[in-house]
Amino acid sequence: MFDTVLIANRGEIALRVMRACRELGLRSVAVYSEADREAPHVSYADAAYLLGPAPSSESYLNIPRIIEVARAAGAGAIHPGYGFLAENADFARAVAAAGMVFIGPPPEAMERMGGKTAARREATDAGVPLVPGTLEPLESLDEIRRLGDAYGYPIAIKAVGGGGGRGLRVVNVPGEIADAFASARREAESAFKNTDLYVEKYLTNPRHIEIQILADTHGNAVAVGERDCSVQRRHQKLIEECPSPALSPHLRAEMCASAVRLASSVGYVGAGTLEFLFEDGRYYFLEMNTRIQVEHTVTEMVYGIDLVKAQLRIAQGEVLWLSQADLTPRGHAIECRINAEDSLANFRPALGTIGGYREPTGLGVRVDSGVRANYAIPQFYDSLLAKLITWAETRPEAIARMRRALADYEIGGVITTIPFHQAAMAHPTFVEGELSVNFIGQHPELLESARAFAPPPPKPSAADAPAEPRSLTVEVNGKRFGVRLFGDLPSAGPRQPAAQEPRRARAGRSSGKASDAKVDGVSSPIQGRLAAVRVAAGQEVTAGQVLFIIEAMKMENEITAPHDGTIADVLVKEGVTVESGAVLATYKH
Repeated sequence: MFDTVLIANRGEIALRVMRACRELGLRSVAVYSEADREAPHVSYADAAYLLGPAPSSESYLNIPRIIEVARAAGAGAIHPGYGFLAENADFARAVAAAGMVFIGPPPEAMERMGGKTAARREATDAGVPLVPGTLEPLESLDEIRRLGDAYGYPIAIKAVGGGGGRGLRVVNVPGEIADAFASARREAESAFKNTDLYVEKYLTNPRHIEIQILADTHGNAVAVGERDCSVQRRHQKLIEECPSPALSPHLRAEMCASAVRLASSVGYVGAGTLEFLFEDGRYYFLEMNTRIQVEHTVTEMVYGIDLVKAQLRIAQGEVLWLSQADLTPRGHAIECRINAEDSLANFRPALGTIGGYREPTGLGVRVDSGVRANYAIPQFYDSLLAKLITWAETRPEAIARMRRALADYEIGGVITTIPFHQAAMAHPTFVEGELSVNFIGQHPELLESARAFAPPPPKPSAADAPAEPRSLTVEVNGKRFGVRLFGDLPSAGPRQPAAQEPRRARAGRSSGKASDAKVDGVSSPIQGRLAAVRVAAGQEVTAGQVLFIIEAMKMENEITAPHDGTIADVLVKEGVTVESGAVLATYKH
């Protein structure tokens, strides 16, 4: 048993776990990076600790520091959320070695199902149908070409440790293999610290359907229905719903039975999700997420089960209180992921500071958010700001409620995916439920429709004046404390302006800083880390040719040549961080 839980995560999932802890009478402990000092999850927790001076993108991966903080905070358990260390078996073992409970599956089950090739082997042994593909990681481009010839194109190169579409590249012709392999490996290393890749046949127009399972430590397991997650961009989900409009009750029962059989065969414990592709009436096991998922909310709304509280209760040793016969879906739920992305620019990350903020309310409306007014969005993490969920007795009612809720959702100062979701909810194909993972690609008019819903360009907003008395937060030895200040802090004299970096005299001396100078060159539209340079000085380029790849908010973004010409200078190197507007290369004249 435990009474204090450290949440080794951030944003909306950290808040989600903290609220479940509070309802169960458990104390919650937050951890935070330098970039997350003012994040809502930090102030909501019963206690909060700084993870340390490591780069913000790595802070939540620091296993020794997280264990150290958990001990200092008196935590008896650690909940990993999703992403970061959630599917890291070494982290689960470190938690157990420190005498605490890892709120997730045993590390052995995680290893058997967390690695994509390992999971495929387990599915084969359990008699669950698979998409044709390899069962071992691949190293050779020649072997990938051979598999492409054997399976037929397109094929998918995928990260063994992947998830959320990261480390996945689709190859349509043999000539694309080398670039796709390098890009998938680079993203896999960045996101998962695991460069292993495998290959499988890429189904051309499937649905993406997943089964939610719960399993206790006493050998009991149930499937809590399915979710349809077919609306995706860059192989990452944007809209999810429960139940799927494509499944009959018989097929739902068959897929649920397959999921429970596979999870039970590996000794799985806790909440987990088995993902399937569904095409032409047949389903194929894809992978398992050995953790809670972003879209767990729609299952909760339809089945009336708090899946995070279920995780906590199972981790405390409770016998599963549900049988499969108890689980009957009621109504329909839809989730829209509200991301800081510009759907009119190929879902490019859109950093900024939120101005005004107002969440929709009303019957059947739920918002799981990790932001607030005057919140600066960090560049180091994914683009998810909030999840908007609606529930109603029927799918058409749930869609109508979502359209109303989207119109009521106000997020000022930044660009979000709300206009895209408004266009999607009005699109006949979505309304009819005839969806596949190619929904966005097959309907380019969607993005033009989204333009009609887009608000005017955001303007910077001034912070509100502090009220009296002022509530402040101080940090002592890495732990946060709240204080109230009556009156003003004593003046320390006039603030000196920060030293300005000298304006560069010529483009050739760039270090990735934005410049006001007007040059004929290639600029970065976003702030991020330069993941790849595909051009050299003196090279002839054509309009639209990919010259640079910028990684921002966990996504790779291609920077292309604005017009034909010869490159004079390449001003940046791989690995540097560049600002929005930075000149990356110049043209020769």
